[in-house]
Order: sequence, then C-alpha cells, then structure tokens
Amino acid sequence: MTKISELKAKQGSVEVEGKILEVSPAREFQKFGRPGKVANAILEDDSGKITLSLWNEDVDKVKEGDVIRIKNGYVNEWQGDLQLTAGRYGSIEKPGDEEATEEEPKEE
Repeated sequence: MTKISELKAKQGSVEVEGKILEVSPAREFQKFGRPGKVANAILEDDSGKITLSLWNEDVDKVKEGDVIRIKNGYVNEWQGDLQLTAGRYGSIEKPGDEEATEEEPKEE
C-alpha cells in the first residue's frame, strides 16, 4: 500500500487507501460521440491529500466520508497538481464492504 505523500507523477500500478473528504458535482461530456461523466474528489490518508478523478460509473461509487481503496491506479499531473485515477485498468473498492459480506452471511 502506498501513502499519498509518496505518489509521483506518471506512477502506475499504485494501491492507495484513504477517506473521501469531498466530491464535486459530476460534469457530463462527449468524447468520440459517446457520452461520459467526470467528477473530482479529495482523497486523504494520514500522510496527505490528493485529487481523485472519478470517471463514468466510478462517479456514483463514492460519496463524502467513504473509505476506499484504489487498486492498480495511475497518477497524472494536471496544472502542476497530482491527480490519482483508477483509470482503465484499475478499480475502486470499499474495504469494509468485502469484510461485511464475509462476516455476516445474509439469511433468506
């Protein structure tokens, strides 16, 4: 697991865990004639904060206060600031969700 303070531009295959401090409203766009949406969130761990770019279905996965883990993420630089994204090959997970389903089987 990498700390936010250790991230560098153009770094790939990063795994980071942190808490979502805020999520900006999603913005819709067209790319190659296909609709998409993007939103920025602020992700914080005990070492610092970074802007997290959320694309398409990832926009609806997180909300303020969530603790998430980015797996196989990528770090970009935009206007001098570092930005983290799950990108095409990464994923956003909520560590608590996996544990809850394992510990508490659902009764039907």
